[in-house]
Amino acid sequence: MAKIAVVQKAPIFLDKQQTIKLAVSTVEEAANHGAELVVFTETFIPGYPTWVWRLKPGADWGLYEELHDRLLKNAVVMESDDLVPLYDVAKKYHITIVCGIEERDSTLSQSTIYNTMIIIGSDGKLLNKHRKLMPTNPERMTWGFGDASGLKVVKTPIGRVGGLLCWENFMPLARYAIYAQGVEIYIAPTYDSGEGWIGTLQHIAREGRCWVIGCGNLMQGSDFPDDFPEKERLYPNAKEWVNPGDSLVIAPSGDIVAGPMREESGILYCDVDIEKAALAKRAFDVAGHYARPDVFQLHVNNEPQSPVVFSNSEHSHK
Repeated sequence: MAKIAVVQKAPIFLDKQQTIKLAVSTVEEAANHGAELVVFTETFIPGYPTWVWRLKPGADWGLYEELHDRLLKNAVVMESDDLVPLYDVAKKYHITIVCGIEERDSTLSQSTIYNTMIIIGSDGKLLNKHRKLMPTNPERMTWGFGDASGLKVVKTPIGRVGGLLCWENFMPLARYAIYAQGVEIYIAPTYDSGEGWIGTLQHIAREGRCWVIGCGNLMQGSDFPDDFPEKERLYPNAKEWVNPGDSLVIAPSGDIVAGPMREESGILYCDVDIEKAALAKRAFDVAGHYARPDVFQLHVNNEPQSPVVFSNSEHSHK
């Protein structure tokens, strides 16, 4: 058995350093409760750009610029020391961390933001970095498109961990690429919530015969800072649940075993038996004995993509 901690807390919105401090203290809290894996939601650091669903692209152009500037300045630069505190706390407590971040590209234009999920190993080293393949609708005004170089499942002390971000989970081929790598703990950080979303995660558990961890964004009107531009117009009600969370844990059978945690800040704990994932595949293994490679095959281009390749290896970004 392994204990998983699903973090459902609001970030210190648009404040990278303070949100990282919050993440570190939360990992410490979870570790003291015996957790071996801690999961944070989509773009937890420094927060999800929820304004994209409320602003009008043409009429609110100036406000978009102001908010994007703040997001850009607080996005994580992977090559910097931004995440050192998280690496250190993972190593200190021998704990695996999955965390959603706003990632600022630092190799090409250095101005594009990606919706990224990172996995930090219990040795304090980065195991994987996955950029969201397809931002949804107005999200495309904020994030760039990821590639499949991070579409991986990694080994951890508690099992094989992988997953997809938010509506990537609606992409059957992306899911299949994860199933085919023997995922046992499937992480689905998201801004979505509600019965429909929960039903999707239950389907994924049944389809992939894996444990599914749904980690939802939690935001209330009071979580927006006082200096948030036009807060009185966009988020006038401090008690409004902009996103209610709905974090939960689902067994390979599709049964909900913990949560959903709704309109509540805290940590959802759950003990999971990893061996149940393999046993559940006896009757149905979508990427194993239930596959028909003579009829269907999936080709995944997992090479890093770049709009420019320099012949001088010192400047190559590929």
